[in-house]
Amino acid sequence: MAKGRYRGATVDPAGARTNLLFLPPVLLLLTSITSGALGLVAGLAGAGALALAAWLLREGLRAEAAYNARRIARRSLLPRKMLASVLTGVGTALAAWKTEPGLVAPLLYGVAAAALHVGAFGIDPLRNKGVSGVDSFQQTRVARAVEEAEKHLGAMAEAATRSGDREVEARVDRFRARVREMLRTVENDPRDLTGARKYMSVYLLGARDATIKFADLYAHGRDAGARRDYLVLLTDLEEEFGAKTERLLQDDRSDLDVEIEVLRDRLNREGVRVEQG
Repeated sequence: MAKGRYRGATVDPAGARTNLLFLPPVLLLLTSITSGALGLVAGLAGAGALALAAWLLREGLRAEAAYNARRIARRSLLPRKMLASVLTGVGTALAAWKTEPGLVAPLLYGVAAAALHVGAFGIDPLRNKGVSGVDSFQQTRVARAVEEAEKHLGAMAEAATRSGDREVEARVDRFRARVREMLRTVENDPRDLTGARKYMSVYLLGARDATIKFADLYAHGRDAGARRDYLVLLTDLEEEFGAKTERLLQDDRSDLDVEIEVLRDRLNREGVRVEQG
């Protein structure tokens, strides 16, 4: 196994617990087939609400994990987890009404299910997240650029999986980890966005398109030459992104040294002696 093969690998934040939530709508659907016309309609509606809730919850957990992993992030415009809680309550109420027609009992079941859902999974992030000392406009630009870059990285991962080649998948994962080092560097200092924009947009878009084309070609013909050329390209891109990230970090250190010297000069003028470290 190559060293660093799983570097930057992450666990799916949704996991098995959300997959299990797709089971209740299936069971509700099966038990509604022999429940008469009204029971069937209620069961179908309830199953649809529960299935949509499970899907929204899975996507909401993934969006929340991405939000937590970034220093600069925008809150989601669609509160998936909270909508999932509401739909879980609706689906549960419809399921309860199917077996116990009325208003009070289904309503109580629905409210309880929604409350338990919130208690188990929480709510969506409701505020934008940024770095102190950086204006909101610049933070918004960085957040948008990082979100776009993450979309390209996601498309690369999907294409690599479609190729059916484990080594290609591992190499793409390693490249994604290297790109994310740059993304975190830019988030730590949004002033780096100007210097990194070409890498985060043009180069990364090219890497995405190359990965998609390779996956489509390799999945059909298993062309060894195309595989070799793609891996060489990926290596070159990984080295370029790594070198650019290092230059950004060096620039950050140089800026910090300048700021420290300016601060020392100002303190000396004020009569405060600062020992040289």
